[in-house]
Amino acid sequence: MEGVSSWLDGHDWTSVESGSPASSHCLDGILLQSEDIIAEGRAVVLVNIDAPGTLLVTNFRLIFIGEGSKQVIGLGTIPLATIEKLSKQQPLRSSSAPRTRDRAPLRRLLQIVGKDMRVCVFGFRPHSKQDSDDEVQQAAIFRARGRVPVLCWLHPENGAVLVRSSQPLIGIMMNSRSNADEKLVATFCTSISQKHFQRRKLYIADARPRKNALANGAMGGGSESSANYFHSEVVFLGIDNIHAMRDSLGRLRDYVDVHGAASSDGSSSLLRSGGWGWGGGNLSSMTAAVSALGDSGWLMHAHGILAGAAWIAARISLEGASVLVHCSDGWDRTTQLISLAGLMLDPYYRTFQGFQALVEKDWLAFGHPFADRLAMPTFSGSCNPTVEVFRGSLSGSVGPSSPIRTAPASSFTSSTSSQSPGAVSSNYSPIFVQWVDCVAQLLRLYPRAFEFSSAYLVELLDCVLSCRFGNFLCNSEKERLQAGVSKACECVWKHLDDQRSLVGPEHDHFNLFYNSELHSGALLPPAATLAPILWPQFHLRWACPSDMLTGYSTPTAWAQGGELEMQARLLARRITSMELGKESAEEKVKDLVSGVQSMTQQLQAEKEARKSAVAFAARAHKEAAALRRAVETLGCKIRFTNLKSSMSQGEASDEDTEINDREKASELPTIDQGATNDGSSFDEQDQFSVSVSLDSEADIPANHFRKTCQQEYGTSCSKNREGCKWPQNGCSRMGSGLLGLRANFDALEQLSILDSYFDVEHVQNPSTYSYHNKSHPSGVT
Repeated sequence: MEGVSSWLDGHDWTSVESGSPASSHCLDGILLQSEDIIAEGRAVVLVNIDAPGTLLVTNFRLIFIGEGSKQVIGLGTIPLATIEKLSKQQPLRSSSAPRTRDRAPLRRLLQIVGKDMRVCVFGFRPHSKQDSDDEVQQAAIFRARGRVPVLCWLHPENGAVLVRSSQPLIGIMMNSRSNADEKLVATFCTSISQKHFQRRKLYIADARPRKNALANGAMGGGSESSANYFHSEVVFLGIDNIHAMRDSLGRLRDYVDVHGAASSDGSSSLLRSGGWGWGGGNLSSMTAAVSALGDSGWLMHAHGILAGAAWIAARISLEGASVLVHCSDGWDRTTQLISLAGLMLDPYYRTFQGFQALVEKDWLAFGHPFADRLAMPTFSGSCNPTVEVFRGSLSGSVGPSSPIRTAPASSFTSSTSSQSPGAVSSNYSPIFVQWVDCVAQLLRLYPRAFEFSSAYLVELLDCVLSCRFGNFLCNSEKERLQAGVSKACECVWKHLDDQRSLVGPEHDHFNLFYNSELHSGALLPPAATLAPILWPQFHLRWACPSDMLTGYSTPTAWAQGGELEMQARLLARRITSMELGKESAEEKVKDLVSGVQSMTQQLQAEKEARKSAVAFAARAHKEAAALRRAVETLGCKIRFTNLKSSMSQGEASDEDTEINDREKASELPTIDQGATNDGSSFDEQDQFSVSVSLDSEADIPANHFRKTCQQEYGTSCSKNREGCKWPQNGCSRMGSGLLGLRANFDALEQLSILDSYFDVEHVQNPSTYSYHNKSHPSGVT
């Protein structure tokens, strides 16, 4: 124990409080009862098996836990009492050993000899308290521009990873190494299972041709050696640099301009070279056109990028191997391959939201120099950032303004630092345009795998090249932040989202054939299908006018896809319109049904009211008939008068208004609500009068009113025990001239008869009385 204590004093350790577990390891089931950790050493290597890990010192033993497996390694775990001897060693550097770029001193070695016949050696970095940041800094020294290997995508099932970096700086002699870089790369090829620890194969995909990688060695760059990286294989994909891509696009533009339907010199390609024929010019010109397209190299370069990305996706998806991709600086060809492989591997990146995340992650966050590649201004920090960002868009850095065609690729020649005002920067290259072209080629191969259409890609390129939006300005996120681009410029993603939200699913940016369930996994196109063609929606939209194609009215109609897509889009719009019409019709039907139900309820209520009114009118009619018979017995006549009609039409004659009760009594009509007994309609507000007068023509005996009840009817008044005293006194049966007819005197007593109800004329002539009533429909009170 004393030897162990002296040994601990000679090294840097992380002290751990007694009884507390190590912060970075789960030690459940590892520590014994009452066993406490005293110290913890990280970045330790068990030299016997070259396994990195963490060495723990407890009050009972040494415990070595592997870095990848997080399991206890038995060779490096030994009780303190079992240790026979400890010895420190300083390794000697061999004269033939390659130089290392690590600035930290060589690690010290600790040899432990056990009483149980074991000898184990641990390696340490003396007097350095380094963590997962110091090692990264050491690895960054070994990579161009400090672009260390970074994980970009993890396979959700097999655990394989997609990693990107820049080229290693192996020096002119190509023998420099970095332990920190090798250790960092080794972490990407570890595979952890539940039972054992194993390593997966690592492919190092160098995007450059082999000769270009060797040529970079003269400037200190180069490529890795598979001998220095465990279980790895280096593969060269043979993609040319930015200068070749710039020249290739220039030749392609000249080809389209010369052999298209519309030319920049004002002449038609159909009549050029003194001949005529299909495809432009004579047979020799047609042959030259085919040769010029091949000489441009654009399709060949696109094919190389597609093939390289498909190879990377296949290694990860099918073989379960990890892939490290780099070129020279790690921001051009590397970005193309990484983002295109991610598009093939992950279906999320094939949606609108995922495609935005892919561009933001692999192109913007990793610092693709858009300002240099698109010949846009950069932010230097010496002047107003907003003014400087937009001032360059109107400068002469976008090429000559003359519409006359120049020699092929003359506008894309490299220039020195003292460029003329109309020259294009030597750093200009259509890297992003080329990548979007490759995405369009994948969309052509898998038309049902992408949520967006080719028109969306064309719109995105137009937005990027216009410098209208701030997402793609400057060369890095740092420059965009310093320039305040997010405050001064619009966001291209919001602009595109707003366009789609205004129109809906029938917008041209939506792919009508998209089916997320059909392609829910990786896209692994065979090599034979990767041969690209010209992207007509972008390359030919200006050189080939719309009048050459049936069904397209403007040049921009190229960007809306082919004829089949246009027909499908029109059909989709009709279906959408029909669905909207169907919804509107259904709403109208619901309203009509609701209205019919309401009217049915109202009609039912009116029927009930009519039934009640008819019953009430019938009862009133019977009462009126009874009153007529009672008045008839007195030898009187009744006249009903509508005062409202009388005032508007004048007084009617007595012959027209008199009602013969004897005739009407036998012809009682059915009385509806709102109708009089003579068939005319009436209103509740109408005023009626009932006139009762003596009938001069009636044959009434002179002693009619002198007869007693007994003499007339053979009965006597039941109201008076002394017999009827009428006419000397009032008769209690007055008004009941007919047997069986009883007068409701109680109801008559409830009536209120005002003086205003009697006409002055009738007051002077007591033989005629007029009773007026406004409330009762019959006018009888």
